[in-house]
Amino acid sequence: MTRQLNPDAPDLSGLIRPGDTVLWSQADAEPVVLTRALAAQRAAVGGRFTVFPGIALSDALAPEQADCIDFVSYCGTGRNRALAKAGVLDILPCHYSEFPPMIRSGALKVDVLMLQLAPPDEQGRYSLGLAHEYLVAAIGKARTIIAEVNDQCPWTHGERHLREEDLAAVVRTSRPPLESPKVEPGPVEDAIAAHVAGLIPDGATLQFGLGAIPEAILSRLGGHRDLGVHSGTIGDGVARLVEAGVITNARKSIDPGVIVTGMVMGSRRAHAFVHRNPLVQFRGTDYTHGADVLARVERFAALNSAVEVDLTGQVNAELVGGTYVGAVGGALDFLRAARRSPGGLPIVALPSTAGANSRIVARIGAATVSTPRSDAGIVVTEHGAADLRGLTLRQRVARMIAIAAPAHREQLEREAHAGLGI
Repeated sequence: MTRQLNPDAPDLSGLIRPGDTVLWSQADAEPVVLTRALAAQRAAVGGRFTVFPGIALSDALAPEQADCIDFVSYCGTGRNRALAKAGVLDILPCHYSEFPPMIRSGALKVDVLMLQLAPPDEQGRYSLGLAHEYLVAAIGKARTIIAEVNDQCPWTHGERHLREEDLAAVVRTSRPPLESPKVEPGPVEDAIAAHVAGLIPDGATLQFGLGAIPEAILSRLGGHRDLGVHSGTIGDGVARLVEAGVITNARKSIDPGVIVTGMVMGSRRAHAFVHRNPLVQFRGTDYTHGADVLARVERFAALNSAVEVDLTGQVNAELVGGTYVGAVGGALDFLRAARRSPGGLPIVALPSTAGANSRIVARIGAATVSTPRSDAGIVVTEHGAADLRGLTLRQRVARMIAIAAPAHREQLEREAHAGLGI
């Protein structure tokens, strides 16, 4: 029988054991009432345990909780930044596409799964709400599933639903789900977006990462027609383009007529857009990031950002000054697929500078390479686009210097001659 928890003080005793790994739905989908309760009751577990929070947006986790908790995540974004700076966050550096097989094999252990769910429909099906992704694999492996059933969580269409008998314990709440921080693109991001938008043809299927640049690109696509979406995440920009008639999914080579996504990260607008909307289909990571699926997507435009790119096309998307701020994530899964897709566009977009420093650098050290030069595609800054596909190292250097900030080009040329022998 499903245990009913008090929403004012949910008692998790007996549900989590010493040595367990607790994983929960991330970002907007975080079951905040449960994660806060777990943090407050951590000592009562009776021994150390591990949590895997993914992208953390709430205030549930803090460095001082390392007295009982071992923190593991695939990223250092959001509230995880404080854990990383305190030296208590251990990073799992792997491609997003690897999470489901790692969970199923036990390499990524999931003992307890905590979810935010929408209330059941007339058929008794609880919706996973704002995220499917690697949760689909975790549902099949977890010993215990604890749910926050939030009557303000959107009910969404997807490959997996749950029923009452699947849940060991439930806390019933009514609160707005977390919203991802709004990012406001500036003039530099808008200039980058203009270059990218000029590359995207009508009928393309889009994937996009997180941050100001993808949002700026979406804002520049108002004149396009029949765009589609197959992406790990969607947000407000997608809702706007659907409402404007730009995203129709009519010309997708797979899943025509529908948006395919793993999760939503946005504001209440994005949450309202997906609520009971059959045009948005949530799928697990096996489908959103799987190489066999992506191989069938034509005109696939993968739009991702980076911390820095070197003159040979190597990409760093994870580290700034030795601090882990990003993730391996799905960028390489999508960039490789876009390289192989007929009419595909593997795009990495970034500002040419960060303060006084160039983000186009002579060489990235091996320890910080997220995407190797062999997978380099199109690099875009506010100064233009450099298509590196099929180019030699010497040709790449020339193209990359041309899109660097003018004030840094001479220095980059000197470093290229000295360090690369070009």
